[in-house]
Amino acid sequence: MPRSVRIASVNVNGIRAAVRNGMTGWLDGAGVDILTLQEVRAETTHITELLPGWHIVHDESLSKGRSGVAVLSRIPAAASRIDLGEGVDSRGRWIEADLEVDGETVTVVSAYVHSGEDGTPRQDAKYGFLDAMTERMSRLAAGGALVLVTGDLNVGHRPLDIKNWRGNQKKAGFLLKERAYVDRFLGDEGAQVVGVDGSTGTGLGWVDIGRRHAGEVEGPYTWWSNRGQAFDNDTGWRIDYHLATAALAARESGYHVARAATYAERWSDHAPVVADYAIGR
Repeated sequence: MPRSVRIASVNVNGIRAAVRNGMTGWLDGAGVDILTLQEVRAETTHITELLPGWHIVHDESLSKGRSGVAVLSRIPAAASRIDLGEGVDSRGRWIEADLEVDGETVTVVSAYVHSGEDGTPRQDAKYGFLDAMTERMSRLAAGGALVLVTGDLNVGHRPLDIKNWRGNQKKAGFLLKERAYVDRFLGDEGAQVVGVDGSTGTGLGWVDIGRRHAGEVEGPYTWWSNRGQAFDNDTGWRIDYHLATAALAARESGYHVARAATYAERWSDHAPVVADYAIGR
């Protein structure tokens, strides 16, 4: 019989600072089986010391104190991979873990897409990453596999995903070209998809679990600027995702954003995104 597996994803904005500010208190009561992290900004030994009892696969950034992605689980990963292809700046930004749960294999990805900056090499790196991510997601979804891509994608897909979307239309994170990648991720598998920027491409058939669960409402947001009263006013962005293959999306049984009750209780500028999936034979 399948069992419910709880998978949470969060950009911790530095694992040491997150733990110091209360992350473990949340984690102790969250019932999480698989935890994906972005912006770890530490070495594997630091994660082991700060979060004992987890099996860890981790890809550190080549630049000390920057990015870093990890998958933590209660069972050891059967395999893991980090390479998105030659010429792609993906170190510390993409890691896959194959986990065998009661006779079934689920692949869980922790992704941290470049933030970008329009008209600069940083934006070129972001598009290069999204191109490689598109190709990899196409391969991962083949054959009805159970795959979940989680993480901080640094793209708000639709106006519903950004409170102040009108003021951000010319900024990285809500550019038409960026949003068109997500159009293709979520488009019907094999169909021609016309992106919001007018570009065409092939739909990959993935499911945005957060949007499917929330429906056509603003948010729920997952990141808030530390400036002003953004958190208190819920002036946020939904840029942290669970993107599931159709086969895994059919197993989802619950989703929520674990937003802190108050600004003072936050331990990251992102909130964990949590969902339950029935896995196992």
